[in-house]
Amino acid sequence: MKERVIDNSWSFVGADTKEFSHRYHVYPAMMIPQIARRLIAEYKPKNTKFIFDPYCGTGTTMVEAKLANINSAGTDLNPMARLISKSKITNYDLDKILQYKDLLSDLSFAFSFNPIDKNQKIINFENINFWFPKKSIRELSFLLNNIHENIDIDYQDFFIVALSETLREVSYTRNSEFKLYRMPKHKMEQHNPDTFGIFLNKVNRNIEGLEALNETGTNTNVKVYDFNTCFVEPKKVLNQEIDFIVTSPPYGDSRTTVAYGQFSRLSNQWLGIENASQIDNILMGGSRKDDLTTFYTEYAKEELMQIKEIDNKRFIEVENFLNDYKLSIDNVARSIRKNGRVAYVVGNRTVKGVQIPLDYITVELFEQNGFEHITTIVREIPNKRMPKENSPTNEKGKKSSTMNNEYIVIMEKH
Repeated sequence: MKERVIDNSWSFVGADTKEFSHRYHVYPAMMIPQIARRLIAEYKPKNTKFIFDPYCGTGTTMVEAKLANINSAGTDLNPMARLISKSKITNYDLDKILQYKDLLSDLSFAFSFNPIDKNQKIINFENINFWFPKKSIRELSFLLNNIHENIDIDYQDFFIVALSETLREVSYTRNSEFKLYRMPKHKMEQHNPDTFGIFLNKVNRNIEGLEALNETGTNTNVKVYDFNTCFVEPKKVLNQEIDFIVTSPPYGDSRTTVAYGQFSRLSNQWLGIENASQIDNILMGGSRKDDLTTFYTEYAKEELMQIKEIDNKRFIEVENFLNDYKLSIDNVARSIRKNGRVAYVVGNRTVKGVQIPLDYITVELFEQNGFEHITTIVREIPNKRMPKENSPTNEKGKKSSTMNNEYIVIMEKH
């Protein structure tokens, strides 16, 4: 295996990570667009016509493939992530978007003067009053109802994405964190957000991104799926082999690493997604099995044994994640054409004081599938929104650094 190469030109310190439609919605641990852009420009194999992202999140790779005029697809198990992705890759008619924005603005203005409507459908789900002020519930319900009733179905997602970000900001959640924590009581008493103002600001910001996207003139075939690569070979769904994969997979299970499910829960509940509070259970490593036989590693054997000696429960959680990760890589690898490539942007998280070398594990798993390691680039993480510290012992007040670097693993299939 080739050595890791430290190259901080990949850190993109100070770069604008919100170009084009990349600005639409915050999301945990997003890969910055400059990484996907440079990987596509410098490492795509010859004759690349199709790029795939098996953990597409909110669509960074697909937007960048679109900008490079290459067809692409992605899959993600989180309904909220798919919603954002679909919106970000769509060249909506700008004139229609502006007309719908003006309509919602006028309706919201009128509602502000007469907010009592006995016929209004108020959205309701378990614990909604725990997370939202009553006034905000009425206003958010008004917006969601009018999006569904007055906007063409092909344009609704654009406005629902803005609403999704709005509802988190007007809620009682501590917005500085991705996990669901309620703000202190004294802050709740002072909390009086301008729901309509926040929503329209999000819409206007996203319109600027749409304008920039449309001006590029690219018109590629892009599709978002919801299949699980742990159980499905992508080529059987896509009906074609893959030339290049550019992706940033989860670094661990959602419950203990990055809280994708918790971050998305309120939006998924507002949108009526079934089992919205159970998303973490279907993500990688979310379904616990105590007796695994499929996962084995040479590159991280010692680290896993150290974790097992310290805390067997945490070892089982890590092993479950790595088992799912292996199943996914096996299916992905079978779907890539000869001389096709993968670029996996991974982080080496720390569990119980032990760092798990996910970049080495990624190389090992692809080598088992007939790939050759080209390089691993090490970059600092200046911009990525994710926890820099976690609790290694679950003791209150004790923190340790999780990760300050990412590893870009590039492999080629023989």
